[in-house]
Amino acid sequence: MSASSIGGKERERKRKVLKGGTVYRDGKFIDADVSIVGERIETVAPGIFPREEDEVFDVRGCRVIPGLVDVHVHLREPGFPAKETIRTGTEAAAHGGFTTVCAMPNLDPAPDSPESLGVELEKIHREAVVKVLPYGCITRGQKGYGELVDFEALCASVVGFSDDGRGVQDAALMEEAMRRAARCGKPIVAHCEENELLRGGYIHDGVYAREHGHRGICSESEWRQVARDVELAARTGCRYHVCHVSTKESVEIIRKAKAAGIGVTCETAPHYLILCDEDLQEDGRFKMNPPIRSRADREALIAGVVDGTIDVIATDHAPHTAAEKSRGLAGSAMGIVGLETAVPIIYTGLVMKGFIPEERMVELMSAAPRCLFGIGGALQSGESADVTVLDFNRKYVIDPDTFRSKGRSTPFAGMQVQGCSVLTLVNGRTVYAAEEFDDKLKRMI
Repeated sequence: MSASSIGGKERERKRKVLKGGTVYRDGKFIDADVSIVGERIETVAPGIFPREEDEVFDVRGCRVIPGLVDVHVHLREPGFPAKETIRTGTEAAAHGGFTTVCAMPNLDPAPDSPESLGVELEKIHREAVVKVLPYGCITRGQKGYGELVDFEALCASVVGFSDDGRGVQDAALMEEAMRRAARCGKPIVAHCEENELLRGGYIHDGVYAREHGHRGICSESEWRQVARDVELAARTGCRYHVCHVSTKESVEIIRKAKAAGIGVTCETAPHYLILCDEDLQEDGRFKMNPPIRSRADREALIAGVVDGTIDVIATDHAPHTAAEKSRGLAGSAMGIVGLETAVPIIYTGLVMKGFIPEERMVELMSAAPRCLFGIGGALQSGESADVTVLDFNRKYVIDPDTFRSKGRSTPFAGMQVQGCSVLTLVNGRTVYAAEEFDDKLKRMI
């Protein structure tokens, strides 16, 4: 073992004290310090007095929050390491302030059996620098049709079941999937898309598509399946979570379902809240599925975030190679990266513009996903020390060349933003530190 690795392990055993920050606790911010011993939070209180041997992080002017959670990421491994790996994807997560990510099953082999899931779990155990909770498939081969997986065989090792990237086309098959998931106590996490309505489209069927001669994807391809599944969830009692909601109709369907007491939750992504199809450019970095939709859709999504209809903001981090994203709107692969831009985009685009307060941002990106997916991790004594420190005062321009992810494709490249993660701790271990914290740690070795 090298001297540097011994030094690193010794540092991780020391008590850490986050001094002078504003701490998110019980839905509000309070002035407090945080001490951490080993993997657990020791104390959250004002005026913690550091000992000489402690690692002290000066976090004055920063927000200290339970680590961010992204319930919708694509880590691409096993199967597609040219796009992303467990290592690079989780390093990107740490850089963005995420301490837990839930990994979608678009993999090879797809995690549709204990054996294929085991391949993914082994890679996670060996390579991940943040916590990774995998999804199991709904259907064999993640096809969206055919045979259901053995839910009971998978449920102990997965956070939920999803065929993300494909909608389950047969209502009877989805109903049976919901019944089996309900028996296991796991949610169905659904990509809602009616294949028969796609008609070769690849961007939103709206003003930009009409003016530039592109084939559009209609909104009904999403909301019709949302409506179907809400009825099935009511019938089966399944916990049902809708992925990457993008249309105003979906928001209204989910709002009414919640009012009726149906166990439905949902997420949207930063790009649907900030952009509309009027912002599109002839560039693959504006292409994802579902597509960026109309101004009216964006306004409905923001309203859903404000009134609580939308529970979670997730990134749908979906990296591809540069070549795959270099073929314009028509020819590029669908998907963009988001782990390293989520904090500045939401803070700049929603908080600074007065749509939501900072507390609601933390709820959407940390507290709510932890609660809904049974992850735990509040900032209180005895909990796992999964902690993110955010500096909302920093101003900078988004530069994909600084990303840890292999993916570089984002519609937000070059955007002036404010706010970023400066420190990320997982089980008390420093997995990302901005330069000033790196310098401090080096001086303490």
